[in-house]
Amino acid sequence: MRYTITGDNLQFVNVQLDDGEELDSQAGAMVYMTGNMTMEAKMKGGLMKGLGRSLTGSSLFLLKYSSQGGSGIVGLGGSAPGKIVDLDIGKGKWIVQKTGYLCSQPTVELKMTFQKKLGSILFGGEGLILQELSGTGMAFVAACGDFNIVDLKPGERYKVSTANAVAWQDSVAYDITAAGGIKTALFGGEGLFVTTLTGPGKIIIQSMTLPQLAGSLIPYLPSGN
Repeated sequence: MRYTITGDNLQFVNVQLDDGEELDSQAGAMVYMTGNMTMEAKMKGGLMKGLGRSLTGSSLFLLKYSSQGGSGIVGLGGSAPGKIVDLDIGKGKWIVQKTGYLCSQPTVELKMTFQKKLGSILFGGEGLILQELSGTGMAFVAACGDFNIVDLKPGERYKVSTANAVAWQDSVAYDITAAGGIKTALFGGEGLFVTTLTGPGKIIIQSMTLPQLAGSLIPYLPSGN
């Protein structure tokens, strides 16, 4: 499998498959494909795993792409203006925000995982359920906004505005901490809590979440009478 990621804030991942190679994707992600590509909906892993994926915001059925009679290309895109990032899952598991999964090689396993701490569940902005990517092969994650990828050293800590953490390696500790004093919480614009990520491992931070994007557009939407 070969691939390129093209575009700026409305990106494609363009995947070239040879005979015998396959790609799985979230339903509705395909934008184009060459004429020799085939697409088939499959409930990968059976009903229970399919239901687990649907609870994370992914689709019950995944789409499987393969080429017939030589190499073919499929192009996939996210559901909002933003970025796509490639993750080598063979180097370790990744935890991904809800709806972040875009596509992957079939050797990558997508399943739901739960927040480990009560504070994360109540105030983390991503709710109880997240996505876990494990196994081997390449996976692609899409989210709104621009990305900043930081490789945290052991013990190095980043405090991230709630829900702006796109993904992090399984080696990174995740928790929710207070944003500051009462005055900061009330007038700082960040709410009561922030996400705390502690290394070692890589984290991916987005500049804008989808709810923030939607909120910024509301004043400019026409209102009906």
